[in-house]
Amino acid sequence: MRIDLHTHSSVSDGTDSPAELLAAGRAAGLDVVALTDHDTTAGWAEAERSRPDGLTVVPGMELSCRWFPAGAPPISVHLLAYLFDPEHPALSAERARLRQERLGRGERIVAALADAGHPVVWDEIVERAGGGVVGRPHVARALVEAGVVESVDHAFATLLHHRSPFYVAKADTDVLDGIALVRAAGGVPVFAHGLATRRGRVVGDEAIAAMAEAGLLGLEVDHPDHDPDERAHMRGLAGELRLLVTGSSDYHGSNKTTPIAACTTAPDQYEALLAAGTGATPFPGTVGTPG
Repeated sequence: MRIDLHTHSSVSDGTDSPAELLAAGRAAGLDVVALTDHDTTAGWAEAERSRPDGLTVVPGMELSCRWFPAGAPPISVHLLAYLFDPEHPALSAERARLRQERLGRGERIVAALADAGHPVVWDEIVERAGGGVVGRPHVARALVEAGVVESVDHAFATLLHHRSPFYVAKADTDVLDGIALVRAAGGVPVFAHGLATRRGRVVGDEAIAAMAEAGLLGLEVDHPDHDPDERAHMRGLAGELRLLVTGSSDYHGSNKTTPIAACTTAPDQYEALLAAGTGATPFPGTVGTPG
């Protein structure tokens, strides 16, 4: 069984529709795919309708969070949430707040870029997003299309980097609160790419232990942005804290070069994740064996 538990569609910052993403996963030989768009469940219905034969889809989301270390600036962290009740009032309200926060941030970034002479127009970016949650990747693609940068990666390394004068922070969820919300909604919270140092500042082991104490259930260990030493450290930490270990591609379509199924989750860890989730069930509603 081949299992990829972290993918993004055009509903957030990927380039494939949910249907296209699932078709790509099945073509890559996957048996299970989790759809984990940023701060939204808007792709779940299409994923359920368009699921290819033989593929199980785990409904999920990636929640934008912050860790607040004592005496230091907050650190951006992401929380993968699986099998939660999408109608849970508190989690639904927080998703809506985060989407509005992301939208306002994107508009402020584009306004600053335009004021500096870069040929980007906010209304055009929103229109191209087709109703998806607009974020920095959409701005990056607009910069590529305008010939300002060579690629999405180039945009993130320069104009959209967190040290760029055009960068705008957003008020993300305290990760301990995020864990509590996901658990209250019957979901399974997993800390995403926690040691991806190439992305910027990362939290220490003490923070991850605090997350586990707050109800975190897993660590995403096998991720394209973790090198072998980082994976080994995270795997050992998961063992110490008795957390699930997941693996995934963090697929974004053509917005990233990483292919779907680049990293995968072991079947026994997937089964344990399914057993822990009570707010939703995989599509087509089977627990365990896909198909």
